[in-house]
This record gives sequence, C-alpha cells and structure tokens, in this order.
Amino acid sequence: MNKKTSIDHQLRATWQAVAKMYNEEASQHGSTMATAFALLNIDAEKGTPSTALGPLMGMEPTSLSRILKTLEDKSLICREKNPEDGRSVFIKLTNFGKEMREISKKTVFQFNDKIREHLTEEELTTFFKVTTTINKLIADKVIFNNIKKKAV
Repeated sequence: MNKKTSIDHQLRATWQAVAKMYNEEASQHGSTMATAFALLNIDAEKGTPSTALGPLMGMEPTSLSRILKTLEDKSLICREKNPEDGRSVFIKLTNFGKEMREISKKTVFQFNDKIREHLTEEELTTFFKVTTTINKLIADKVIFNNIKKKAV
C-alpha cells in the first residue's frame, strides 16, 4: 500500500505529529496534551458534570478517571457535589487550573492561526468536509459493514 495515497496513513501520521507537537509544548508547562485537552473541556465558570466530561472528550471512564486524578493531584481541578443532585459531581477548575486552561487555549489558537495562514478558506472548507464525512462514515458503521466477520 502506498503511504502517500493511503487516507488512514495520512490521518495517523498527521495526528501523531500534532500530538507530539502539543505534548512537547505542554511539557514546557509541566503538562501533557491529554490534561490540557481536559482543561479545555471543563467549563471555566460553572464547572462540568463529571458524567458529561467523558462524552465531551470522547473518552472511556477509566482513561478519564486517570486524567482527573492527575489534574486533582496537580491542583488544577476540584470536585464539588452538585447542589441540585447530591449523587453527581461537578469538576471545577481551580485558579491554577484556569491559568493553565488559558495557556492551553492560547496554544490551540496559535496552532489554528498558523495553519490558517497557510491554507485558503476553500482548502479549510474541503478539509472540514472530508473529516466530517470520514467521521460520519465511521459513526454510521458503513465502512466495514459488507465484510463478514470470521470467528477468531
């Protein structure tokens, strides 16, 4: 298979490069891309219900629990009981968490701005159309639906 024409190879290689770049940047602030991503998905003012955070980030509960523990250990978040429903918990940013969230936000804006400097609006529109189509095909499970599953 030709790497230059393989869609999945290009997606994977690009994502690995982006993840490496973000992790290198985050490490300068004692963080990781995963923790920065979590900070960006927590409402800076009201907090976010813990049950809503996983779906927002597209993460499984086990992975999310590890990240939340790391954020809590670094004093970036705190957990507060939901005043309307004592069974649920809100994840709230500490002042330090808000500072780190702002750094993460600026980093993402810087990345987006730099990419936009090198692409036309038409190219960006096409990019978003392509990625939306790929995500829809995957979500609708139409890519491998004609392949008969063999017993393993």
